[in-house]
Amino acid sequence: MFDALATLLVFDLAGLTPGSPTGAALHFFVMDVVKILVLLTTVIYLMGWLRALLTPERVRAMMKGRSGPGARLMAVGLGAVTPFCSCSSIPLFIGFVEAGIPLGVTLSFLIASPMVNQVAVVVLAGVIGWQMTVIYVLTGLTIAFVGGYVLQAFRLERWVEAYVWQIRMGEAQAEAPDTSLLARHDYAWNEVRQIVGRIWKYVLIGVGIGALIHGYVPEDFVARIAGDGSVLSVIVAVLAGIPMYSDAVGIIPVAEALLGKGVPLGTVLAFMMAVVALSLPEMLILRKVVKWPLLGIFAAYLAVSFVLVGVTFNALRSVL
Repeated sequence: MFDALATLLVFDLAGLTPGSPTGAALHFFVMDVVKILVLLTTVIYLMGWLRALLTPERVRAMMKGRSGPGARLMAVGLGAVTPFCSCSSIPLFIGFVEAGIPLGVTLSFLIASPMVNQVAVVVLAGVIGWQMTVIYVLTGLTIAFVGGYVLQAFRLERWVEAYVWQIRMGEAQAEAPDTSLLARHDYAWNEVRQIVGRIWKYVLIGVGIGALIHGYVPEDFVARIAGDGSVLSVIVAVLAGIPMYSDAVGIIPVAEALLGKGVPLGTVLAFMMAVVALSLPEMLILRKVVKWPLLGIFAAYLAVSFVLVGVTFNALRSVL
């Protein structure tokens, strides 16, 4: 459907040639923008109905006092289904610490929340298929789960800013939420407006970059830049993703274009994860509640994990 619409607008009505760089780029742009925005709106609205009761305060209450593997699994699972972005990391971090949740569990949540979410899963599957989607989700959840144990071993509590420990957020109970159909519709539609309103520009930028790569960048040039899937090429991909800022949805069109040009799967996965979870803006936001040593260990763990994921999947690309 989306391909047919793009063909109608770009080739039939605009008269561009399908084999030309401009035609290919515009066709890619129109098709992916429409597809992603339709999927975004639909999935966010539907999930809004189910998530009307899952506020940051409820997430904090569900996690309070928990520890061990079960707590880490819950943290990773909640991180994957909640819509909280990096701008929510500070209040959530403070709330988790105040509720007595171990720092390792908190960091597992902070890794999973931006990197894996249900909207990105559906959009990713619709754009580049379920195989890569399953790979991305499983590796992202594994990195978040294992990260809780690895990071906890460094006894990172000493590097949390002092004011975080001094905050007392209180135990006041919120009023019972309105669960009527109208209230859930209002909540779901408000979610659509807020989330789409926040990320649409990243979708356009991401699709625009993907369209330029798809239409104008020769395959042999991309192959030379991306390398052959070696460790060095994966490290370069991770480093290239750090200065960028996008959520998982916005970077998907770029990943699609890179895969179409023959960039190895592992390199693309490592790049996506670096953009989403290791971006410089997110690290600067997190710096407001933790000291530089904790932030450095946290970023180093993510960077090493992403490189290992990239190298591993490049080694297995013949099987995949």
